[in-house]
Amino acid sequence: MTGQNFTNHKRYASGYHFLLSLLLLAGFAASIVNVIKQWQTANFMGAFLILLLFICGFQIFWYMRSFPLKAQDRAIRAEEGLRYFILTRQPLDSKLTIAQITALRFAPDDELIPLTTRTLAENLSSDEIKKAIKNWRADHHRV
Repeated sequence: MTGQNFTNHKRYASGYHFLLSLLLLAGFAASIVNVIKQWQTANFMGAFLILLLFICGFQIFWYMRSFPLKAQDRAIRAEEGLRYFILTRQPLDSKLTIAQITALRFAPDDELIPLTTRTLAENLSSDEIKKAIKNWRADHHRV
C-alpha cells in the first residue's frame, strides 16, 4: 500500500458515492417528469408516491452517511484527546473544532503539539493543517 498524504487520503466507496447517487438523481428526475405527465390523470397518485419514495431515498442516502461519520468524529475526538493528554499531560483545547481535530490525527506525535499550538494561534482550516504535516500518519479506517 502506498503512503498516505494530503493528495491521496480521501476515500470513496464508488458504488455508494457515485453509482447510488447517480441512480437516485436519475430516478428523482424521472419521477418528476412522471408527476408532470400524470398531473391531470387518474394515475397522479401513483406518480406522486414514486416521487415521494425518491425523496425518502435521498434522505436515507444522506443520513446513512452522516450518522456513522458523527460516531467516527466522536471516536476521533476521544482518541486524539487521549493522545494529546499522553504527550502533554493537558487536555486538548476545547476551542479546536472537530474538523481541526480530525485533520490533526494525521500528524505524528512529534508534530502534533507544535501543530496544535499553531492551529489555535492561527485558526488553521483542516486543509491547512493537513498541508502543514511533514510526515503523514496514515488513517486507513475512515471512508
